[in-house]
Amino acid sequence: MFIEKNSLTYIQVCVRTGYGNSSELSSGNLSVFTWEEVQKHSHKGDQWLVIDRKVYNVTQWVKRHPGGIRVISHYAGEDATEAFTAFHPNLTFPRKFLKSLLIGELADTEPSQEAGKNAVVVQDFQALRERVEKEGLLRAKPLFFSLYLGHILLLEALSLGLLWHWGTSWSVTLLCSVILATSQSQAGWLQHDFGHLSVFKKSSWNHILHKFIIGHIKGASANWWNHRHFQHHAKPNVFCKDPDVNMLHLFVLGDSQPVEYGIKKLKYMPYNHQHKYFFLIGPPLLIPLYFQIEIMRTMRSCLLKDLAWSMTFYLRYFCCYYPFFGFFGCIVFFTFVRFLESHWFVWVTQMSHLPMDIDHEKHHDWLTMQLNATCNIEQSPFNDWFSGHLNFQIEHHLFPTMPRHNYQAVAPLVQALCEKHHIPYQVKTLQGAFADIISSLKKSGDLWLDAYLHK
Repeated sequence: MFIEKNSLTYIQVCVRTGYGNSSELSSGNLSVFTWEEVQKHSHKGDQWLVIDRKVYNVTQWVKRHPGGIRVISHYAGEDATEAFTAFHPNLTFPRKFLKSLLIGELADTEPSQEAGKNAVVVQDFQALRERVEKEGLLRAKPLFFSLYLGHILLLEALSLGLLWHWGTSWSVTLLCSVILATSQSQAGWLQHDFGHLSVFKKSSWNHILHKFIIGHIKGASANWWNHRHFQHHAKPNVFCKDPDVNMLHLFVLGDSQPVEYGIKKLKYMPYNHQHKYFFLIGPPLLIPLYFQIEIMRTMRSCLLKDLAWSMTFYLRYFCCYYPFFGFFGCIVFFTFVRFLESHWFVWVTQMSHLPMDIDHEKHHDWLTMQLNATCNIEQSPFNDWFSGHLNFQIEHHLFPTMPRHNYQAVAPLVQALCEKHHIPYQVKTLQGAFADIISSLKKSGDLWLDAYLHK
């Protein structure tokens, strides 16, 4: 239902949609909408969303959105207030762009969130966020990240030094591979920090360092990472919205997808054995495959800046290691390093998500959605370093711009809030989390087999 106010017609509102001057709207002549009307505009080519009870038409803006088209589209027809607040460290800047997109507000009789979201949970989480901001837990310690970058560069130098001093024997080459894989894995965690804008106050500084770390040190695309990873945070473990659960038909995940595949008699792989072949194509091959696919996409998309950053990595790599291994030896050495790094990356990133709830969109509030899709791993100095503090996956997902060294401080506050609202807050051992990856794959495979044979 659409309710007119101050003689503004529906056609007048549509003319203003995302095209510039909204001074008349912002001065008080706001059209009033119900949730029923807002939710009708949730399709490609027609997308509205709600932030702080204001209704915005983002149909044209999604093409210009710095975080990518899809991440904002995932909230079409919904209240996006919590996601908007979580992703932007400085809300003043993005609000400038919202002014020209404003088309109205929710009617006074409408709740601030659509059905399915717990208003009390939303209110309590907002209070927690305000406390977090007041206590300075969103402010970074530059020395922490400087030392972290230093230890990565030290590992890179150590690898070259060993080859220079001891030569290219099998034992030295293997040791250097492990050192480089460690350096690359840790660089992956560090680029993650800059990508989430959690280090510097100025977003532009974070973007520059992000391009340097992921491009020059790792040889990947910052643009690719942003567009994929922000979708994951916006809708974690949601099919068709979180790219991290798109397994290209290699695996079936959760409880619903295996049954859907089974009923449709889809058998791209012997899914009842996926917990076994995971060891063969999961950690060894899955991430390198994605890496190569996205590099090609970057080249096709003419993202010249990202491509240039990536090329500096390969140029530096061959300049450093060609004298020791030659051209083909460098390729073999690089492939083996990526092979080792892939194991590290896959086990760490999947341990907090794969065993959790994976399903279609349920339209939960921010706290409930993130807790259903994530779990923590026990804190220890080793676990912190090994996982880049992603053992605090819950806190990271709730506050994606929070510097990682503050996760431990906010964790008790989050746990208390979850206990208050009876939301499960799971903490596992590192070994237990790894084992849960395999057990969850086996469970999903068994569900597929049962549906395939009997439904």
